Amino acid sequence: MSEAFDAIILAGGRGSRMGGISKADLVVGGERLLDGVLRAASSAARIVVVGDTPVPPGVLVTREDPPGTGPAAGLVAGLAAITDPSPWTLVLACDLPFLDAGTLQHLIARRDPTRIATAFRSSHDGLPEPLCAIYEPAALAGLEAFVAGGRNCPRKFLIQSGALLLDQPRAEALDNVNTPTELDDARQRMAQPAVAARELRVQYFALLREQAGRRDETVTTGAPTPRELFAELSARHGFTLAPEHLKVAVNSEFSDWSRPLAAGDHVVFIPPVAGG
Repeated sequence: MSEAFDAIILAGGRGSRMGGISKADLVVGGERLLDGVLRAASSAARIVVVGDTPVPPGVLVTREDPPGTGPAAGLVAGLAAITDPSPWTLVLACDLPFLDAGTLQHLIARRDPTRIATAFRSSHDGLPEPLCAIYEPAALAGLEAFVAGGRNCPRKFLIQSGALLLDQPRAEALDNVNTPTELDDARQRMAQPAVAARELRVQYFALLREQAGRRDETVTTGAPTPRELFAELSARHGFTLAPEHLKVAVNSEFSDWSRPLAAGDHVVFIPPVAGG
């Protein structure tokens, strides 16, 4: 993350499905949803929050015009609020309690400045995730025209603009909170005790071995499953393959990506074999 960038966090909405409470102000894991996302974006040169909610000193606040006109208009307001923008802008929703550094590093490392945006492909429906994405400077003019044409779905904007879409390294990272049921689920998941850090032996094959620059390594990690472990290692080594394209084995047996890991486990990540 050495190159300067800006960040926009969309925190609008009336909270009608949450009893009138803004999603930004909902508390999960002992903190407001917005505060967790602000922490994730803390490396940004400037942060703009689009919405009506308290923010820390130094964070800019703006609103879409007119208020309540939706996320694409919110993106326009956020991008327009930065008068001397950095080379690119990270855009995040305010309700991403499971967003992790590895997911953001995966996105940033694969940014394509020749595209209007770089975004993740939803693990649920395969469509773009517009509110955990990188937008290039040309996106502002495109979004202004999009909104002026009476459209307000940033997902559709990314589809028609030819954004680069990436597979999510960790599917749960972009789970958001839209309903009371999802809020209860997020609180229960966050209340689960953290896994203590322990040593695991990891082995790589083929492309992963080339990208890691090693055949195997011993890592100390609190990752609870192979999926979270691979997200950590992907951020560290710049892996270009997603879990969906790999097989994983634990202690010499093919395994599910959600299998709990224990100290001393031997984890092997296996890419597809050419011609197989």
